[in-house]
Amino acid sequence: MNYKLTLTAVGAFALGALAVQGLHAQMTPPAYVVALNDVKDEAGYKNEFLPPVLKAIADHGGKYVAGGLNKTTTLNGAPPPNRVVIVQFESMAKVKAWWDSEDQKAATKIGEKYATLNTVAVEGAMPK
Repeated sequence: MNYKLTLTAVGAFALGALAVQGLHAQMTPPAYVVALNDVKDEAGYKNEFLPPVLKAIADHGGKYVAGGLNKTTTLNGAPPPNRVVIVQFESMAKVKAWWDSEDQKAATKIGEKYATLNTVAVEGAMPK
């Protein structure tokens, strides 16, 4: 009879832990990576850089949101470089894990051969 009480307590603890984890995930804002890249060699960028960087992004839970060559409209100020990309991650912690990964570092080295890379991360607003 004592083992039933123990199993019930363990089950309740596990459910509580899952609920707390779910609430924490809901309270963590998404994060966005914005790349403002000046591509100098489109063929090299497209063929040698994009495949490994897109794989690294996907492998770390990132979602390609927007971007492309010369697909921007300047609304105010100086125009951006010829390629602007936006990638969404679950959190800033996920961005940092992706950025610090060996596959991303290797992809960046390749990209630097074909473009001037300028990459920033910004934490998103919490949904209301």
